[in-house]
Amino acid sequence: MRIFVIHADGGARGNPGPAAIGAVIEDEKGKVLKEISEYIGETTNNEAEYRAVITALKKLKALIGKAEAKKAHVWIYADSELLVQQMNGHYKIDNANIQKFFLELWNLKIDFGKATFEAVPRAQNREADRLVNAALDEKIRPQKLF
Repeated sequence: MRIFVIHADGGARGNPGPAAIGAVIEDEKGKVLKEISEYIGETTNNEAEYRAVITALKKLKALIGKAEAKKAHVWIYADSELLVQQMNGHYKIDNANIQKFFLELWNLKIDFGKATFEAVPRAQNREADRLVNAALDEKIRPQKLF
């Protein structure tokens, strides 16, 4: 079984506010296969966290193909305790918007042989956090006219 590692993060400035996602996808040797840094519009921190993991899993599946995904073990590291605890069945999902993202992520993880969700401190998710802030800084930075 091939192993892949995803470090994912999402954030909003204002909550809700301008939001972005960031993720780093690596193979079992730590080789970076893909970095994701995208502005996603106005949303909440929690929605951005879910969208980061959803986008990363979709990108990984596109990179390795459906057949390889079925044989892969994906470790997903996120600094969102809420997302990790919900995906591991420890927290209920009361928010209607989060419920739809939860269902999308739950169905997406089934495309992989195994998906393990683990909460990590922000310091251990530094690259994904950097990618979130890069996307936000790029979008929010005042535009120069000349």
